[in-house]
Amino acid sequence: MSAAEGPLVVGVDTSTQSTKALVVDASTGQVVASGQAPHTVSPGTARESDPRQWWEALCAALEQCGAPAREAAAVSIGGQQHGLVTLDAQGDPVRPALLWNDVRSAPQTRRLVAELGGPKWWAERTGSVPSTSFTVTKWAWLAENEPESVRATAAVRLPHDYLTERLTGQGTTDRGDVSGTGWWASGTEAYDEEILGHVGLDPALLPRVVRPGEVAGTVRDTGELPFAKGTLVAPGTGDNAAAALGLGLLPGTPVLSLGTSGTVYAVSTRRPADPTGTVAGFADARGDWLPLACTLNCTLAVDRLAALLNLDREAVEPGTDVTLLPYLDGERTPALPHASGLLHGLRHDTTAGQLLQAAYDGAVHALLGALDLVLDEDADRSAPLLLIGGGARGTAWQRTVLRLSGRPVQVPEAKELVALGAAAQAAGLLTGEDPAAVARRWNTARGPVLTAVERDEATMTRISGVLSDAAPLLEREPGSS
Repeated sequence: MSAAEGPLVVGVDTSTQSTKALVVDASTGQVVASGQAPHTVSPGTARESDPRQWWEALCAALEQCGAPAREAAAVSIGGQQHGLVTLDAQGDPVRPALLWNDVRSAPQTRRLVAELGGPKWWAERTGSVPSTSFTVTKWAWLAENEPESVRATAAVRLPHDYLTERLTGQGTTDRGDVSGTGWWASGTEAYDEEILGHVGLDPALLPRVVRPGEVAGTVRDTGELPFAKGTLVAPGTGDNAAAALGLGLLPGTPVLSLGTSGTVYAVSTRRPADPTGTVAGFADARGDWLPLACTLNCTLAVDRLAALLNLDREAVEPGTDVTLLPYLDGERTPALPHASGLLHGLRHDTTAGQLLQAAYDGAVHALLGALDLVLDEDADRSAPLLLIGGGARGTAWQRTVLRLSGRPVQVPEAKELVALGAAAQAAGLLTGEDPAAVARRWNTARGPVLTAVERDEATMTRISGVLSDAAPLLEREPGSS
């Protein structure tokens, strides 16, 4: 390991399954140390985690980084979006955090959209039509189902806010992450008092929104972390906004991220407001916007199908007319929160490998269907897709995206882009640079470009047809007739 050329910074990714920490040379982007520790997520439809696990995992990950972490001049936290963290007057969790992929708030979501003016009203007001992922729907669910938890709540935070606050002792968030709550007005860039009043949430319980480039605070003397007291702490942001920073995205460059969830997004200079709800009008962490479409079922769902079939995840076979919609956790895009997986077109000669390929096709179909809505009208539709996330290096994922998109695909060599984006944000505090410019200087998007192939229109059309025909069945709530 070579000596660092400049000051060291720490970037953190506190994701659904684990916390990862990178120590990065702010001058070159070289990763000089790293660590990772897991989280526990409750099984079933109640997707919850104890926030204290995130702190314990952060401590463990930084301990694995060793001496370089103790030399860091700044730190930033990137984290899973939307999660509802409720804290009591002592700063301890009132209950486990409701995570982004907990879909129990579907009834509250429908009511909120209807009661406050409908989809167009929400899109114009907040930039997005709330889905069950959004924090405002989780708060409404909590108020209806656990009023005692609401009464005990003295502070409401997002996952990255929780860790930042434990670092600094101050309640802060940023525009990128808060734009996914459903209670932040994207036009005025302020908390929306009408929405907060409707769901009974006192704005005094919410954190201060830190501006891009502003210092969120400094590390207090906790005795649990290797940082020196007074180390600078950046605002942090949500995972997708952090990954956009990590790639150094310029407006119009499309990204397809294959993780537990699948996402398609691009930086835009125009404030989005899609009344259909397909595109979430998130802010980015710099001052622009990050229109994004997200699916709940991506790599985890496909891996589950592979396990059920007793196949390696790469053991796909071509040549099938089977359609498999892998909506194992309900779905956000399309908006089918009560859906389950659906298999159509099974024949005697269908092989297990073809079923697995159908699962890949079904997972990618929804993301590509939203891509044109995410991109601005003047975006270059032939430019390479940046393919990132845990599935990006999988051959089956790459070939499926190539075949169904008809576009070239670039796979950045850099790993842990959320943590790298957080590190770029921390470096920007030291240098005064735009964090995305820092990442471009680090050349984080460098990677091979896979040549485009002819788009498989037949498969895309077949899946769309099955989805359209099956939508009334998929939309039924459990137990309905």
